[in-house]
Amino acid sequence: MAVDILIAEDEPSILESLDFILRRAGWSISSVTDGDAALEAVRRLKPRLVVLDVMLPKRSGFDVLKQIRADSETQSLPVLILTAKGQQQDRRIAEQLGADVFVTKPYANAEVVGAVRQLLGEDGGSA
Repeated sequence: MAVDILIAEDEPSILESLDFILRRAGWSISSVTDGDAALEAVRRLKPRLVVLDVMLPKRSGFDVLKQIRADSETQSLPVLILTAKGQQQDRRIAEQLGADVFVTKPYANAEVVGAVRQLLGEDGGSA
């Protein structure tokens, strides 16, 4: 089965929330809780988009993003970076590594859904 969105998030309550709001918006979801599993799932599931937390066990979100961008099969995969730190440095690193969108926790559900729609090219004017 094709997966629209892969969520890589180790905090259960945030993962549950993201899964719920993105499924409710109509996408199929798969989720992982560490960086190694995120890379494996990207290769295996070939999702249309990745929602990636910066602070992950085993391998950071930045490291996962670096690997995604280094692989010719995944380099154009849209990546939305999530971080609890509102630090400008995280945003700069994410942008340098090729993140498409950066969302800071706590986030508004509509902000995440809107960013995903935009990245998947599904924000085409109809409300």
